[in-house]
Amino acid sequence: MTVAEAPLTIIIADDHPLVREALSGALRQSLTGARVVGAANLHEARAELDRLEAVDLLILDLDMPGMDGFAGLAGVRADYPAIPVAIVSSTREPAVMRRAMDFGAAAFVPKSAALETISSALQAVLDGDVWLPAEAEEAEGSDDDFPRRVADLTPQQLRVLNLLSQGKLNKQIAHELSVGEATVKAHVTAILKKLGVRSRTQAVILARRFSVSGE
Repeated sequence: MTVAEAPLTIIIADDHPLVREALSGALRQSLTGARVVGAANLHEARAELDRLEAVDLLILDLDMPGMDGFAGLAGVRADYPAIPVAIVSSTREPAVMRRAMDFGAAAFVPKSAALETISSALQAVLDGDVWLPAEAEEAEGSDDDFPRRVADLTPQQLRVLNLLSQGKLNKQIAHELSVGEATVKAHVTAILKKLGVRSRTQAVILARRFSVSGE
């Protein structure tokens, strides 16, 4: 007999009610039982982060009141480091997308994307992956500088990457390293961003190619 998992709690912060409604509908359809909470600006989003006991994902509009460019994103990541943040924006400028990832976003999703694409992107973040549109990925580094990117990983992130390469799941890695599963997810997200890849599968392929070890 398996214990039922608690429903996901997601905050959508966007100053356009129609956008919040569309995103809420897409999430409730793809994530059965998800609790979706709306906020019209960064101040309200922070209030909900403080009020709710546990938040699995924060969706932020890059251009809404209170964000002040990337300052709002950087502040949220500093104050709530365990909560993944997905940016939604009307821009499709690759440099802006990559900059958002540099400031700690786990995904950058254009508002013009199909709802199915948006749902897939947000699901990837919930699974611990990072997500960028194809146009942003085209400008990212090649395999040739992979060893340099690996050098940016912390010792614990190297251990997690090594365990991922062995095919272990998040819960297994958490048990082996004596940490929480949320901590493992945070490490995986950081690893993917530092390596410049979208999924753990890509990270594992490159890690095996270059024989990366966490020892």
